Amino acid sequence: MSRFFSEKYKNLTPYTPGEQPQEGGFVKLNTNESPFPPSPKAAAALSSAEINKLRLYPDPESRLIRRALAANLSLDIENIFVGNGSDEVLAFIFAAFFDGEREVCFPEISYGFYPVYCELYGIKTNTIPLKEDYSIDIEAFVRTDKSVVLANPNSPTGMAVPGADIEKLLKKRERLVIVDEAYIDFGGESAVELVKSYDNLIVVQTLSKSRSLAGGRLGYAVACPELIADLFNIKYSFNSYNVNRLTEIVAAAAVEDKDYFEYTRREIIKNRERTVKWLESRGFDVLPSAANFIFTKSGQINGAALYQRLRAKGILVRHFNKPRLSDFVRISIGSDSDTDKLLKALGEIISTIEDDL
Repeated sequence: MSRFFSEKYKNLTPYTPGEQPQEGGFVKLNTNESPFPPSPKAAAALSSAEINKLRLYPDPESRLIRRALAANLSLDIENIFVGNGSDEVLAFIFAAFFDGEREVCFPEISYGFYPVYCELYGIKTNTIPLKEDYSIDIEAFVRTDKSVVLANPNSPTGMAVPGADIEKLLKKRERLVIVDEAYIDFGGESAVELVKSYDNLIVVQTLSKSRSLAGGRLGYAVACPELIADLFNIKYSFNSYNVNRLTEIVAAAAVEDKDYFEYTRREIIKNRERTVKWLESRGFDVLPSAANFIFTKSGQINGAALYQRLRAKGILVRHFNKPRLSDFVRISIGSDSDTDKLLKALGEIISTIEDDL
């Protein structure tokens, strides 16, 4: 830390992203990326003419992708805000609607960026523990008067909250409810339709997971026009051109290719269920997942050791060395080939442990 670093940030604990190894040879199941390439229509949308337009600034209103998203969700363009990944969208939301006076509430175990944003912006927080079974305690959130941020499905657990429970939270109209649906396309129930009835709801989604565009960085918020206008005010105070030209073109094509989206989504769900079945047959505990990852633990080996042994075999998963999480590993769902390699490696690890007993 330099001597020029701001005093107000000296105790900031930044978010730690998943490992992105530059060397090859790993089966990468640690950051919930799609095992599939983007839609072929996304690649076809690029051309030398479009690349030549990089000399020009992009549309600050990102109308091409906002129209595509609005059409896909049966909403109006005024209901859509886009950003450089859903992380940026969430950062704008925290900046726009919370401060040192207005407190925000989220689960104690959830996406690691939420407490980082609060520390960065000086936002008062109130966290609510997960239940014993790692599910979100919806009734505790219903009872509070504070604004709420929920990841649904939650991360890193993968467990989903029913739409009816989200609507319970919205009944208190004086508070804002943000539902972070990064993984919603793999089995959860989206709250997007509720935007038509509630002006205190913001739904955040991303094209990183189910549209295979993690490297493109395109996330979006869905809300009533007044909340979307607030987000534009924050954006124009920060970065007018936050979505680049090529990302917008590729993203619009990916959103419009519904057949490819459905195919890749089904394949990931199929491999998730295959992986869960195998793990449970070998004595692993697996939390019920509606995401493109699973959260699992074994009674025969702790989470840190399992992570290390898998890494030694060329399989990257995620381990969180935190209370209530340290026994688990989070495993992204890969392709058929990735799944074969994962299960083979896990089988060898467990067999070795059993042989040593």
